[in-house]
Amino acid sequence: MKRSTDRILTTHTGSLPRTAKVVELLLAEQNNPGTGKAELNAAVREAIAHVVHKQIDCGIDIINDGEQGRTDYTVHVLDRLAGFSGDSTPPLGTGDAEFPELAQLLTHFASPFQYRPSCTGAVDWKDWAAAQADIDMSHGVMKGAAAAELFMTSPSPGQIARYLKNRHYKTEEAYVYALADVMKREYRAIVDSGFILQLDCPDLAMLRHTVYLDKSLADFRKIIAVNVAALNHAVADIPADRMRMHVCWGSTVAPHHTDVPLIDIIDIALTAKPMAVSFPAANARHEHEWKIWREVKLPAGKVIVPGVIDSTVNTVEHPEVVADRILNFADVVGRENVIAGVDCGFGTFAGRVQVDTKIVWLKLQSLAEGARRASAQLWTKAA
Repeated sequence: MKRSTDRILTTHTGSLPRTAKVVELLLAEQNNPGTGKAELNAAVREAIAHVVHKQIDCGIDIINDGEQGRTDYTVHVLDRLAGFSGDSTPPLGTGDAEFPELAQLLTHFASPFQYRPSCTGAVDWKDWAAAQADIDMSHGVMKGAAAAELFMTSPSPGQIARYLKNRHYKTEEAYVYALADVMKREYRAIVDSGFILQLDCPDLAMLRHTVYLDKSLADFRKIIAVNVAALNHAVADIPADRMRMHVCWGSTVAPHHTDVPLIDIIDIALTAKPMAVSFPAANARHEHEWKIWREVKLPAGKVIVPGVIDSTVNTVEHPEVVADRILNFADVVGRENVIAGVDCGFGTFAGRVQVDTKIVWLKLQSLAEGARRASAQLWTKAA
């Protein structure tokens, strides 16, 4: 994995806007599995090629497939894994019951892909070929792209357990480790294909305000420590510099007033094996948290990927704002240890649009320009 050795590199979190055609075909596939698979695959290939071109055109250095063929960043595993069945459980809340007007507003952002069954049996692969085919498709389309690096996302064991509730294993720890034992095959395959593996770990922050607000902070920290241990178990044979991870409090339009502070969880997140950790740092609830790095020592070899673009608003950040955010982090952890990123995904759930697609690309252009301006200051200062 590259570091910012001569300029600040740029990347994003993973999901990018899907084309209307892809969303339509994903919905058709959900309703009638297998009937339009060839047409869906063709549309996904076309969409990947499109977002690859757009990322490069915007000036982003470390790019991916935009998760074009997935309904979201977690539930797509249902098409690959056995052990899940039953009625859909309701999505985890974000304080909606406390804010009825907001809850009504959020109905306009709802995704049509909402099926979240529970774990009712032993977890195992039921269609590994489909998982490998997705990796191969992305690699085939992206191979040779003029980018510094290519990455591909996959949900962490703890994140899958957060989304798909356990009704089979005796303990939550047993469930998370079972998922780790299964998912390590996908993690290895992504790296073997030449991608940087991004492990999506919203569970390390989101579980606090969505599930465990009634527990003490100490008890919550024990829960996420188990999730990190299971993650490390799953990636034990993958080099740290071939991985990065993303921690967040959710990409929804929500108050976030009950988010766990980054300072309360970052030490645990930093014990995870991946070389880089990505986290939101541009939204109004967490922008100030760059200051924690004055007291949190970044372990040797680690890199941070702070979000310097807010992925939930339609305001296009001025490049000077982006540059200032980058400089704050670079001044406390060192320029070579910072890659400029985005708070969360722009297309977290297929069919849910929070940021206009054209604005997404304007935001990524501003990210690249802000990184260029920050780089000019950082490398001039050192000269």
